[in-house]
Amino acid sequence: MLYYLFRYLGQYGVTGANLWHYISFRAILTLVLSLLISMWFGEHFIRWMKKHHGNEAQRDASIDPYGVEKKDVPTMGGIIIIVAIIVPCLLLGRLRNIYMLLMLATTLWLGALGFADDYIKLKVSKDGLRPIYKLIGQAILGLGIGLTLWLSPDAVIRENVSIEGRNSEKIIIHKSEAVKSTITTIPFVKNNNLNYAEAMSFCGKYKRAAGWFVFVLVTIFVVMAVSNGSNLNDGMDGLCAGNSAIMSVALGVLAYVSSHIEMASYLNIMYVPGSEELVIFICAFIGALIGFLWYNAYPAQVFMGDTGSLAIGGIIAVLAIIIHKELLLPLLCFVFLLESVSVMLQTQYAKMGNRRGLKWRVFKRAPIHDAFRVKPGQIPADFRVLINWPKGCWLESKITARFWIVTIILSALTIVTLKIR
Repeated sequence: MLYYLFRYLGQYGVTGANLWHYISFRAILTLVLSLLISMWFGEHFIRWMKKHHGNEAQRDASIDPYGVEKKDVPTMGGIIIIVAIIVPCLLLGRLRNIYMLLMLATTLWLGALGFADDYIKLKVSKDGLRPIYKLIGQAILGLGIGLTLWLSPDAVIRENVSIEGRNSEKIIIHKSEAVKSTITTIPFVKNNNLNYAEAMSFCGKYKRAAGWFVFVLVTIFVVMAVSNGSNLNDGMDGLCAGNSAIMSVALGVLAYVSSHIEMASYLNIMYVPGSEELVIFICAFIGALIGFLWYNAYPAQVFMGDTGSLAIGGIIAVLAIIIHKELLLPLLCFVFLLESVSVMLQTQYAKMGNRRGLKWRVFKRAPIHDAFRVKPGQIPADFRVLINWPKGCWLESKITARFWIVTIILSALTIVTLKIR
């Protein structure tokens, strides 16, 4: 809103109005505003939730040895994150930008889905929303995002191509015409574009439609995978919020270079016109997460609940898809991937053991972060644990910090892949 107001005032020569055309100015302003809103609103939200008994039940001490210290902690803290994202974006973003609209829709849709789950846990049943309903909600969002990127005339790219210059030197340029395309970036590969349509060339004249169909399926899968991975990662104070903030910094760098034609040429990546507004959104996202950490760091004063964790994962997934960097997510979101894989391995291995009348486990507990806080003697003697590491119980703050360090390394590697080919 303020963007359009100052653009209008700029026509009359109002001093400082032209500052609003600079992404850097609006991005910094958005980051600060989001951080302040998150910290201010968070205090009032926690007080309101305590007054209305919106507290999560005390956690099982056999799973969380530090759960006694977190009695009567309010949940649904994801509302703080969502408010701190939406308000700055409405004030400082370009609301006619298709990518900004997609990000706002993602935040609200998955936030509402997570809110429904948290509300049912508080008021109806501790089991919350049935998992199948969550998956359906995530799939609907992925379908909507994929179809919008397919059909919207505003969602276009300019492909990077290599030409031969003087002295046989390779020069990277971008095609002059912005087109709809199913190409995506492949990490660690010199000719770094994969075209879903070309991969479906066996479909003959229908290969373009088949390529978009594959793109939509990939979008659905990525949204579901990252959103659920984020949800599983939300099991310790500050863990999910901190990891997500670090990942978002890396995505912010990728979005910025994708929106800057000279940097895109230098790095030999596609140019995505209009994606500069994603930088504004990402700054709001980072500010909201950091502000939330003010209250969520150990010992937590508020839990984000599914309201926050589902939305966070979906935001990261859709951001990567829009800038055609979804194949970088296994590296960037490796922590989320590890959480999901650990649960699947644990479940399948336990089922194999049950069929033989044995108690088998891959890890001491799953998701994987829970394996690091199991005290000696908590695993029954008749359980066969394949990976019995670590031997002792780590402090929750140490587990969180070490996961953050891993994510920092992976985020740095994700950015470096732009040059390692």
